[in-house]
Amino acid sequence: MSIGKNVWMIADGYMSDTVKGEFVSHEAVCVLNLSGQTAHIDITLFFENQEPLRGIHAVCENERTNHIRLDKVITDEGKKIPRNTPYAVLVESDQPIVVQASRLDVSQPEYALMTTIAY
Repeated sequence: MSIGKNVWMIADGYMSDTVKGEFVSHEAVCVLNLSGQTAHIDITLFFENQEPLRGIHAVCENERTNHIRLDKVITDEGKKIPRNTPYAVLVESDQPIVVQASRLDVSQPEYALMTTIAY
């Protein structure tokens, strides 16, 4: 069974630098792979006032999920995603996958969890 697409976009990305105890504001690219093969994933970030951030890679095995925490990824050049900076996310895969975006924001007294299917 092959479900999903090879290209996905998440137009609204933002990670606050807020940490409260064990909770850290973060975003995740949540992947489901039902393609029958291992999916090799490339992630590119686009910003308002700087060049794209490329060189983020992940793998999702067949019939598995991978919750790619964007606060933990490092590019091929050793760069991390900047905090307190708006961005958009391009997810490209060599196999069809399903992508969901999620954000945990702990910058307010009442924590917020947002999730949506990517486009």
